[in-house]
Amino acid sequence: MDLSTRYLAPAGLDPIMNRIANWLPRLGISVMGSRLLAVRGRKSGEWRTTMVNLMVREDGARFLVAPRGHTQWVRNLRAAGGGELRLGRKVEEFTATEIADADKVPLLRLYLRKWGWEVGKFFEGVTKDATDAELAAIAPGFPVFRIDRA
Repeated sequence: MDLSTRYLAPAGLDPIMNRIANWLPRLGISVMGSRLLAVRGRKSGEWRTTMVNLMVREDGARFLVAPRGHTQWVRNLRAAGGGELRLGRKVEEFTATEIADADKVPLLRLYLRKWGWEVGKFFEGVTKDATDAELAAIAPGFPVFRIDRA
């Protein structure tokens, strides 16, 4: 599998559950840091939204990880260079910088420590206890962005 294009599409009940989960941040409810990500479509220019887990490192640096791989929101964020994080009526504009594969290992481990229970199925057996080499091997399939307030 070419990890640079890895994408796991929603299947089964995922689309229904995703629609329900997207309502929580709209209502101002954050589950373990969840936010509604809004990014302009790279072709349409229209706002596209999806729920994401906002990961905050101990030093305050903030990141978005794409557990399903190179999704539409990832492609749109690359093209737009930023977007909005929404929680209820609160809207925060941000800029995004994609993290190089070589720098993702500690970020993927932290992400799996915090949300492995939720997103572990997308990591196909790789857990927070994986070796650095195992995490480095999967890194190209999991886009990671550092986000900073605009």
